[in-house]
Amino acid sequence: MNEEERFKIKSNDFADLIVDELILQNVLASYTDVSVNRINNRYLVAYIPVDYMNQNIIYNVGYDAIPKCYGLMSFESIESPGNIQLYQNSDNELSGSGVLIGFVDTGIDYENQSFQNADNTSRIISIWDQTFDDGENYPENYYYGQEFRQDQINLALSSGEPRSIVPSMDEIGHGTVLAGIAGGSYDAQNGFTGVAPNAEFVVVKLKPAKQYLKDFFYLPQDTICYQENDIMFGINYLIQTAERLNRPIVICIGLGSSQGAHIGEGIFNNYLSALGRLSNVAIVVAAGNEGNTGHHFYGEIIPPGNYNDILLAVNNNNSGFFMEFWGNAPSIFTVDIYTPEEELIGRIPAVFQQQNTIQITYESTTVTVDNALESSLGGDQFILFRFNNPIRGTWRFRVSVLGNLLSSYHMWLPISNFITYGTMFVNSNLYTTITTPGNERTVLTVTAYNPFNE
Repeated sequence: MNEEERFKIKSNDFADLIVDELILQNVLASYTDVSVNRINNRYLVAYIPVDYMNQNIIYNVGYDAIPKCYGLMSFESIESPGNIQLYQNSDNELSGSGVLIGFVDTGIDYENQSFQNADNTSRIISIWDQTFDDGENYPENYYYGQEFRQDQINLALSSGEPRSIVPSMDEIGHGTVLAGIAGGSYDAQNGFTGVAPNAEFVVVKLKPAKQYLKDFFYLPQDTICYQENDIMFGINYLIQTAERLNRPIVICIGLGSSQGAHIGEGIFNNYLSALGRLSNVAIVVAAGNEGNTGHHFYGEIIPPGNYNDILLAVNNNNSGFFMEFWGNAPSIFTVDIYTPEEELIGRIPAVFQQQNTIQITYESTTVTVDNALESSLGGDQFILFRFNNPIRGTWRFRVSVLGNLLSSYHMWLPISNFITYGTMFVNSNLYTTITTPGNERTVLTVTAYNPFNE
């Protein structure tokens, strides 16, 4: 990556691929006009012309290389951390002194007194705002965004026009609230304090996902969505900042995705797994809010039976969505697709390696299907369904299996932020619904609680 190529990082004319350097040449050998930006000593992001994101992209690069889409794990908008009544345990002498808390989220309201010392100086070490770009002040070797250091933030706070010096804002409020809960300063008037009020902050404000990626997965146009590779860059920035200051760091990830096999594997999970084993690094992630949404189905086919049916209710005003099928090895599955009118419109065959994308058209609906075996996951079968303009009603999927083995599989819909309410599995299963990366073994996964009346 160089100055001439860095525009590709934000340009919607270029698609992003997350690549393990060990297999870099295999993935990129057939592409031209490729630029590469390094995350760390193993993982890279390659930027290819968006035209290469054709129907066979999954077979060309693998599903793991395509950045997954992450959404916010809190449904509520809270304007100020002080709105949450959180009290520090008086018996707990651990106040966070000397510790950094890092956030990869929607940014932070640095003017909020929850993040200031008693002398009105900032407790924020730095902010990397990926959405800004002055072409000069990005973190070294990251090539995008703008970094604001503590001295700049303090200068802004002491001026009459802080935004003219540090223009970074948290328009959504999600990151500000998380930071306030974790380490907000003591506020006697409101009876509020964060868990670690003496800790300091390092903050990454994520840039929104590129439009081509949202289009690829048929996500709602107005949904708040972030890309996996930007999150990885952000985490690496937090780690490097802590190493530069020789400080321990707790990294908070309040984002989640339903994509992937939910077994703690894949590029992002492997990346976190390595970081989670470092000394002086702790990673805390959200468990998500998907348990009661009807977005997961688990099925077993028990011999002598060789199939079962899954019913999917599709709500009105749903312009599109995706659905993932993960069949456990060594079984190989066939999936038949029936419309709400009970018309069979497609059969996804039990093959060891499909070579091209299948497109099925029914009235105004197009179903795009990719079927592959994921060698990195021990040969599990993966099928990606992408529905464009699905007709309303109950769709049926008949899943059958070759042979007489006890066979099992999972199906997942997008997280609630990414799909129209009411689109769900009729006979859903509430287990295996922790969002990625909460299924990673080395992180601390925090379940949901109600911050308003608990």
